[in-house]
This record gives sequence, structure tokens and C-alpha cells, in this order.
Amino acid sequence: MYKHTKAPVIVIADDHPLFQDALMNAIQSALPDCSIPITSDLIETRNLLRKLDEIDLLLLDLSMPGSDGLLGLISLRAEFRETPIIVVSATDDEVTINRCIQLGASGFIPKSSSPEYIKICIKTVLEGGNCIPPTAEFGFTDDDDASELIRKIQSLTPRQALTLCMIAEGMLNREIADDLGIREATVKAHVSVVLSTFGVTSRTRVVIAIAELIRSLSGFEPINFMPNENEAAAGISM
Repeated sequence: MYKHTKAPVIVIADDHPLFQDALMNAIQSALPDCSIPITSDLIETRNLLRKLDEIDLLLLDLSMPGSDGLLGLISLRAEFRETPIIVVSATDDEVTINRCIQLGASGFIPKSSSPEYIKICIKTVLEGGNCIPPTAEFGFTDDDDASELIRKIQSLTPRQALTLCMIAEGMLNREIADDLGIREATVKAHVSVVLSTFGVTSRTRVVIAIAELIRSLSGFEPINFMPNENEAAAGISM
């Protein structure tokens, strides 16, 4: 929660210049002294968040390059546990909104929102609350396969969830270990838990499950993942 002891830092992660400007104008109107770094893809966003000492709020576009719908939210929520995230998206159906909240977002801003709603949402989340559009039913759930996948993701620890996302990005165990600064044996242990949680024996099956979750949301294409050729040839599942 923003403590009002300094000017807040709010990161805009969105690749559309017009909406970047709309968000920036709304933020500056509500918080004139705010610092507003801007990123335009998932890798740039992750690198910035790792570099900055403290971030009060992240505004995350589900459709920016590298984000792959919910995958970017899951990844950033897992790695940056203390940073509140508001999802911004042109896809604003009730299922999408509530799945974002289930996966750790503190708020949701449709790209059709008025400047007033954007300001209210940002202030609400900075104060430690949650904010979704008034037309959406908070807590709406549906008892389908996607909801079961979300429950499995929620059961993972932050490092396990982050490992899940990196598997979905096609990263090898050694690449995940290098990126997170941990031993490869630790990554293998995380992968083992992920496979067990999803009830599968191969990394590819996990990625297919995540692709199905993304496909369940209107307006999002499933991630395009091809298993690493060396892993596929060797039959490596962990």
C-alpha cells in the first residue's frame, strides 16, 4: 500500500501509445508528483521491475508483446509479490475480469474507461483496496476446466508459479536457473511440483494446459510454444 511519504512510482506496461497517454494523463491529474516509467513488452517490464527499488503500482496490458494474456500476469504476480497490479485490457468481459482478480490482480481497467474511473481505480488500489468496473459482478466464478487450472496455479508457491511461466515461455532448466539466480537442481524440484500439481508427466502437457486457459478468454490467442528440440529428442520431461 502507498504510504503517502513520497511521490508514488507507477509503471505503465502497455505498447499502445494512445492508451499510454490516456493512462499518464489520468495519473498526472490525480497524482501530479507521480513518477511514471513506461514499458512496452513483458521482458522490458520484468527488467525494469527488477531494477527499481520500490514500485507502488503496475498497470499491465494483457495484450502487450510477450504477455500472452494471463501468462504475463501470472509471471509478474509470482515474481513481484509486493507490487499491486491493475490489469488494463480491451477484453473486458466478466470472465476475463474475474480470472485476473483470481490470479492476483488488484484491479481492472477496461480500455474504454473514462478518465474518472481510471483515477478512482488507481487511487483505490494505492490505498490497498480492489477495483473492478461497476458493471462486473465481483467474485463471479464458473465451474469449468479453466477455473480448475486457476485453482492449481493458486496452489503453487511464487517460485513454482514463476517456473511454470518460464516453462511456458520455452525456457530450459539451466536458463531458468540463470535467470532466477538459483541452482538447476532447485529448478528441477520446482518443475517436479508443477508437473505433479497439473497431473501430467511432461512440460509440453503443462504448456497445453496454460494455452487452454488463455484460449478460454475471448480476444486472446493461445501461446505459441514449441518444445526445445533437444528436450523433445531426449524425451526430457523435467
